[in-house]
Amino acid sequence: MPGPHLLLVVVVAVCLIKTASGFANGKVSRACGDMMPQHGHDSSSKPAPYNITLDKLTFSPGDHITVTLLVVPTSGSISFKGFLIEARDAGNPDGPAVGSFSLLNHSESQLLHCGHTQGSAVSHTSKSKKTEIQAMWEAPKKPPASVQFMATVVQKYKVYWVQIPGPVVSLNGVTGVPPPNPTPTTTAAVTTTLSALTRPFSSEGCGRSKSCLRDPVGCDPGRDPLCFFLSFTPEERTVLFELSGPADGYLSFALSLDKWMGNDDIYLCVRDGDSVDINAAYVSGRTHPELASKNVLSDTAWQLADGVIQCRFRRDIFLPRQIESRFSLDQSYFLFIAHGRAGDGVIHRHDRQPLISTHQTVITGPPKNLAGSRSPLLIKFHGVFMLVAWMTTVTTGVIIARYFKHDWPETRLFGRRLWFQVHRALMTLTVLLTCVGFSLPFIYRGGWSRHAGSHPYLGCTVMALSFIQPIMALLRPATDSSRRYIFNWMHLGTGTIARILAVVAIFLGIQQQALLLPGPWSNGVLAGCVVWGVLVDLLLEFHSKAVIVTGRTLAEDEDEILGTHSDNEKQRKVSRFKKIVLAVFLLGNVGFLSVLLNTIRNV
Repeated sequence: MPGPHLLLVVVVAVCLIKTASGFANGKVSRACGDMMPQHGHDSSSKPAPYNITLDKLTFSPGDHITVTLLVVPTSGSISFKGFLIEARDAGNPDGPAVGSFSLLNHSESQLLHCGHTQGSAVSHTSKSKKTEIQAMWEAPKKPPASVQFMATVVQKYKVYWVQIPGPVVSLNGVTGVPPPNPTPTTTAAVTTTLSALTRPFSSEGCGRSKSCLRDPVGCDPGRDPLCFFLSFTPEERTVLFELSGPADGYLSFALSLDKWMGNDDIYLCVRDGDSVDINAAYVSGRTHPELASKNVLSDTAWQLADGVIQCRFRRDIFLPRQIESRFSLDQSYFLFIAHGRAGDGVIHRHDRQPLISTHQTVITGPPKNLAGSRSPLLIKFHGVFMLVAWMTTVTTGVIIARYFKHDWPETRLFGRRLWFQVHRALMTLTVLLTCVGFSLPFIYRGGWSRHAGSHPYLGCTVMALSFIQPIMALLRPATDSSRRYIFNWMHLGTGTIARILAVVAIFLGIQQQALLLPGPWSNGVLAGCVVWGVLVDLLLEFHSKAVIVTGRTLAEDEDEILGTHSDNEKQRKVSRFKKIVLAVFLLGNVGFLSVLLNTIRNV
């Protein structure tokens, strides 16, 4: 018979096995209150290598929110074995769980009964290694004004983190939500804890759901590691910012009331070893930025990869007046992106010392309203004038000159043949619209744009060719001159080159930062307008060739056989056909142009 000591050992061992198996299978309902694993060890004091993300930050009763618990990418392959996820009233984080969950990972997660609600928490089903867990949270019928998600994560038996704070979601239509009560586990971490980005930034949605500043123009941070990218997405009460670019020490952007750095609202993403500090700052005069004493940013997240810094955060559109000199985001500001090397030494929040050195590169953008960005009026008119000039008036003028010379032989206007006067009027209008449109970007920017790619160079070339054409026309030789063919070819060649370059410049122009039309459909509409003009030109060209050939054949037939059809009747039929084609062309052209102009009006 075993002795009492051996029996005691067996009993203790059984208890330990029972306890261990209980934790391993995730049946931890007794930990619902404080979310503390009963492992007999203190929670880790190191930063948690895990993060909670949500697919939305506002909700209504009965709404569903996808909650993801995952490993911070920069932490390497640090998996976890156990977890407990709950949602709490942000105004009373020590209170009971709020809402209920449904499972998305049935093999690795299970629902727990915490408090009076079934499924009010989610835990693990086994001690298998995990890197990501998802669950669907459903808001209760009578929810609190704000809800915070939190998780306890067990890496191994002696290493775990309790109540890792996640994002706070707000009930739609509720204003003035009070901050969570400070507790030892949630003090300030609710708004300042950094998390890792779960996916890289992308230019998708630029010009539609968000406004973007990019250098080089049109680059995509998801594909081009050298792309400097700033986007802002207006939301109900906040603006979501995304900033990305290659930088050795820091990446930042500023909101400015003018085109010069100084007295600006600045947002900094500063590399600190293998992590990134995200802070708001302000510049008084021509000095280095001073960090804000009060945090105004939420949902901060970052990523470091191959020398590229990416950071994301939200900021309220309106802030209390007592929070320093923060700009409201419902106004228009000039945008600056700066990057460079971090200053010497580590700067702490309370030092109020220069944070960055003067070794920096600055990229500027046009003024934008961040709560609902719209393109500047001068740039809109620039686009309108160029589209009307080179999509409508010049194309119509060319068609009139090429195919309607013989349609009004006796009709004159101010002493000249009608086709010539219409052609000259349309081309003069093209030059005037081009001149006015050409000057507007220079007036708006106060000089040359260094970040617009080849668009301004093409624009200058088109402007020069537009001046050359009328000068060449004034100096043209007489119709019966032996040198007339030289003028004809030069006039045709210069005009054709100008039209081709203008079309290329317009395609590049609608992708500029100041006038970013929604793509890709806007490109399709512009392409349709160009193709429509080309098709009509080809139709009239083929028709004119066919008329010439057919006319010769009929003439021979008249002389030899019938001689019953007059040339005047044939000419009237040809003229009628061309006028119908011209009317159809103008109808389609105006349709395409109206869509483009309306799009410009709304950006």
